[in-house]
Parts: sequence; structure tokens; C-alpha cells
Amino acid sequence: MIAAGLLLATGFVLPPVVRTRAAQGGPQTPTYTVLFNFAGLGGSLPNAGVIADAAGNLYGTTFQGGTHGYGTVYELPATGGETVLYSFTGGSDGALPYAPLIRDAGGNLYGTAGQGGTFNSTCPYGCGVVFKLTPERKEKVLYSFTGGSDGNEPVSNLVRDAAGNLYGSTAFGGITDSCVGYGGTGLNGCGVVFKVGKAQSEAVLYSFTGGSDGATPGDGLIQDAAGDIYGTTHNGGDISSCSGFGCGVVYKLATSGSETVLYTFTGESDGANPDSGVIQDAAGNFYGTTANGGDFSCGVGYGCGVVFELPSGGNETVLYTFTGPDGASPAGAVVRDGLGNLYGTAAQGGTNNSGAIFKLSSAGKETVLHSFSGADGALPLAGLLAYKGVLYGTTYDGGSGGEGDGVLFKITP
Repeated sequence: MIAAGLLLATGFVLPPVVRTRAAQGGPQTPTYTVLFNFAGLGGSLPNAGVIADAAGNLYGTTFQGGTHGYGTVYELPATGGETVLYSFTGGSDGALPYAPLIRDAGGNLYGTAGQGGTFNSTCPYGCGVVFKLTPERKEKVLYSFTGGSDGNEPVSNLVRDAAGNLYGSTAFGGITDSCVGYGGTGLNGCGVVFKVGKAQSEAVLYSFTGGSDGATPGDGLIQDAAGDIYGTTHNGGDISSCSGFGCGVVYKLATSGSETVLYTFTGESDGANPDSGVIQDAAGNFYGTTANGGDFSCGVGYGCGVVFELPSGGNETVLYTFTGPDGASPAGAVVRDGLGNLYGTAAQGGTNNSGAIFKLSSAGKETVLHSFSGADGALPLAGLLAYKGVLYGTTYDGGSGGEGDGVLFKITP
């Protein structure tokens, strides 16, 4: 059953509805708190957001840092203080995890690392892996990509079905000679959607061509009860737009492997280059963000991005267009509460041009809940986690007086 208006993968623990303090009769001033400053052995540069277990412990990944410098899996217990659960070595175990984790009922964590694994001429730094981390902190590589038709550089989250199969996407790899959006070479392919079974075998469900079907899928896959997968691509679509690379698409991938493009971005007022996936409400409407497009007087001519709605069976509606002081270049997905309000982060813009946390009401009014200063974090690249009326997230940079390697924060809206 779908809760809080969100469509999430089978196997996820559904977060509670975000409830504003105003709805609870409390003060309306948001309360922002830095829970942890990342640095060095504790991990650095978290590109991904966090997940929570029933006890309120938070789990995530950092892109770099740790014992070997190739990233970490960490836990922030509800009682405080960070614990590094695993430090990647940069070898066969993987390196540089981009995406958030998922967790099963047994406490096992699953994720992807963008590099490491198998090394070859296509992937001199490794083609990336899908991994499992047990509660005993033992890492197991479930699949190591080769950089060919099976994919290269997994940067998306995983979704897990009731049978334990894992689904994700890679930014590159696939059918390398048909990536039309990249002059036929496509940086060794335009990406794939894959499935890793319990037997640790991989199957490519779809290989993007770089044309109207999209190219370079990013983070934020979701899966419905029927097993269909929904996501976005950063490029592809109409390759006459966005300098010949295409401005990206929203797509649906049926269990049969048949892809349907639900929307093709033009790069104009409708937005361009989504870096995150979409969420879906109980009525079948999709919501998401684009990093570019929208208001072209904003930024350096690429536009500061939009929040959009894609109604079930309808055309795209731009719910909000960023202008800079209110945020710019949203890279993460949004979350939605029971009243239809959307919450998210903008990687740039805000009062200090270090990014912002925003709320978008169901009436289309945007409120900046927090503008990052650098000292309290900067460059939030991930979406938010809604847990018991509080929003949690990370910044890729900032913290520790402005010289840090990112923070983990909470905000009570």
C-alpha cells in the first residue's frame, strides 16, 4: 500500500508523512541542525542522501574519504556519533559510491559504487559494482560490471522486489555503437537499466540508444507494484536540443523490457537535464526536478531549473521555476506530504549561493526553509528523507567553519 503519496520500491521502509509544524499547531520557523561534519577517515563529500531504520539510525555513503580514500558506508546512530561501517579500498570491492543505500528486514545494506570492481581498457579506474554489506560489516560484491553491454558506472539507487532481485541503472555502457546523442561513441554507451538476481547474475533490461529514448540515466529509480520501473535520463530525447545531446526524458520500463517515454524535455521553460528521478502520488501523477532550463536569465544561460508535475496520461506542468535567490540547479528528488506540499534541495542559489532547502506548497508558492552559508554546509546534491516529521539530508561540501567535506543535517519544517 502506498503511504504519504509516494511510490517507492518494494523492500523500502516507507517514511512517515512530512507534517509541517504549523499543521501541528507549533511554531512555523524551521529549525536547522548540523548532525555531523564529514572529514577524512569519517568519509567525505557525500553525494547521496540517507535512509533510516525503525529505530531512527541513519545510513548513507560518502563519495570519498575513509581509510583508503575511496568512500565509505556509514551509520549515524540515533544516539549520535558516526560509525564507518565500511571503507572501500578502490579494488575489486568498489570505489566512489554515488548513490543512496537500501536496507532489508535483516539489516543488510545494498548499494552501488561507480568505480572499482573490474579494471580494463574501457574502465581504467574500474567499471563499478553492486554490493551488499551485512550487519557484521562484511562486504560482498553481488555484481562487477565489465564496461561493455552490461553497463559501466552505476550511479543510481537500487530498488529491490519481494523476491530479492535488485534493479538499477548505469550512466554509460550498453549498446556502444548506437549512442546517437554522442556522435555514435557515447562514452562507451548511453547507459542501461539492469537487474541483479539472487544468484548474482546480471540481466540488462534496457540499453539506451541516446536518441528519443534517452541517454545517461541518473539516480532515483522507483518501481510500482506491477514491477514497472520509472526514471529519468540526463540527456537524450530530442537531440536537436541541448547542444545536440538532448535535454533528457522521463521514462517507464515495463517488466517485459519495453520502454515508453512519458515526457521529453525541450530545454526551454519546461526544464532540462533532470539529475534525479521522479516520485508518484496515489493518483498516478509524477513529480520531479530538472537541473537546468526554466528561467534563462538565471545562472550562466542554462537556466536554474524547475519543479515539474507530469500528470498520469497528461502533459507536463511546471509547478515552479527557480530564479537564483530562491534556489538553483536542484539535483535531488522531492518528497511530498499528505497535503500535497513538496520539499527538496537546490544545489546552488539561495542567499549565499551555496544551495537551499525549499518547500513548494500545493498552490505553487515556494518558501526557502534554509539557505546554506558554507559553514553549515554547501552544495546539497541529494534529496531529502522524511522521517517522523523531520527532514534529513546531506551536503557535498561545506561544514566545519566552511572548510569541511560536507555535512549531514536535519530540519524541522
